[in-house]
Amino acid sequence: MIWFFAKGLVRDPSRSLFPILVVSVGTMLTVLLQTWLSGVLGDVVRSNANFSTGHVKIMSRAYAENQSQVPNDLALLDVKKWDDLLVRRYPDFLWVHRIRFGGLLDIPDAARETRAQGPVVGMAIDLTSPGASEIERMGIRRALVRGSIPRRPGEALISEGFSKKLELDPGDTATLITSTVHGSMSLENFTISGTVHFGVAPMDRGAIIIDLADGRRMLDMSDASGEILGYDKTGEYQDEYAVNLSREFNREYSDETDEFSPVMFPLRQQNDLGEYLDLAQHVTSLICGIFVMSMSIVLWSVGLVGGIRRYGEVGLRIALGEEKGRVYRSMLIESALIGLVGSVIGTGLGLLAAWYLQVHGIDLSWMLQKSSMMMSSVYRAKITW
Repeated sequence: MIWFFAKGLVRDPSRSLFPILVVSVGTMLTVLLQTWLSGVLGDVVRSNANFSTGHVKIMSRAYAENQSQVPNDLALLDVKKWDDLLVRRYPDFLWVHRIRFGGLLDIPDAARETRAQGPVVGMAIDLTSPGASEIERMGIRRALVRGSIPRRPGEALISEGFSKKLELDPGDTATLITSTVHGSMSLENFTISGTVHFGVAPMDRGAIIIDLADGRRMLDMSDASGEILGYDKTGEYQDEYAVNLSREFNREYSDETDEFSPVMFPLRQQNDLGEYLDLAQHVTSLICGIFVMSMSIVLWSVGLVGGIRRYGEVGLRIALGEEKGRVYRSMLIESALIGLVGSVIGTGLGLLAAWYLQVHGIDLSWMLQKSSMMMSSVYRAKITW
């Protein structure tokens, strides 16, 4: 009987074509909207985790209270001891050290006089150790525009836009002027090995990236680190797990009376991301639900119009002795077949469009030039189950 109804829909396009088109378009737009929102909302979490917060972050209590000032004089000490403990107690996480700093980049001319200067936001990460995970995590290979990744001490990366502003090319030498943890001035010459463009406005505005060993030597932080970041080995941020892990760590190792004792924060407790995470969990379902409801009203209207047109057919079937219940059930089966065919077609078209947006994305960098949010300027969809 179902096959009979299916042949009837195929042989009478006037009865099925328009409803199938409506279902297909609605399903395609719903799938595309869901993947788009998943990609955009997830990108904020991913960018913040990779560039700033980690899935969890450990700092000294004093450093955490003044984190926006990057107070390296309040950095976490005896980091080797904490490394051993973290690897032993929390093997499901990868632990990395980062040091942030501010300074002035001085560009000399041929006579060794200052030709140009510019303020920089610096980050010292592990670039030269065998199998350094930071290069892949921050996407430095993909972001490299000119030159190469630092391989030796004394080499640095700077953002591409900043290098053009200062007329600085790979191979040139620049002097980084900053201060050590003891408050004294530090001047260090670096060879610019390459330039990068991450597509994240705060990183592309005026950043310099150096190796962790160079940063520790320059800032007198031989056994210290501003931040220890932890990343779940699955690669995905698991909110509940990170929150519970932070509570456990703070309960065992953090002393509220000691300003230099370590304290761990999950991603949701940094950069005001808690409210964002709560919103992201519901906004996709809410928007898609509203959209599906709107499409249901459209299909309802189409069904009413189709029902009016079929008064004669239904009357004839009843006049020939067919039961009303059987007529009603047959129309339900027809509707189910229309919905199934339209959903399959719409899902295929929606996934095809989402795949294109996932690969190529939409560049909205012109809207984010002055943004301070850690998020990519290229918005992409994300196909999930």
